Amino acid sequence: MAGTILLVEDSPEAVELTRNALEECSLAGNSVTVAYDGQDAIDYLFGTGRYKGRNTADLPKVVLLDLRLPKLDGFEVLAKIRSDSLTRLVPVVILTVSKLKEDIRRSYELGANSYLIKVLDYDEYQNTINAACAYWLGINQRAY
Repeated sequence: MAGTILLVEDSPEAVELTRNALEECSLAGNSVTVAYDGQDAIDYLFGTGRYKGRNTADLPKVVLLDLRLPKLDGFEVLAKIRSDSLTRLVPVVILTVSKLKEDIRRSYELGANSYLIKVLDYDEYQNTINAACAYWLGINQRAY
């Protein structure tokens, strides 16, 4: 069943790169919604701000979340997602350049389902995104 991928990323270049890598997921009928900052992601998930009136029961199949974001950082977004009964079961995959052990640990402590590091090699990045897409949108069974 097709659904939405929520990509939370502030870099237009990274958005374009990730959209291209997600093309196979899109071909399967999945759509990509982009939030360019942490507050925009929260607004999307909870139907506030520019998303006022959005059906919040229509949750994304997966959230791809960068850590370094304007307004609210990825840790704050993740904490908010996990603290609310509406969104706590939504799979959240951290997708970031940070290799810092403390960022990885904190992400998992806050409830991240996976932690992926953005690599500079395009083919390797595309393979990583394709594998994540195949797992989270194809193999993984959602609880909602």
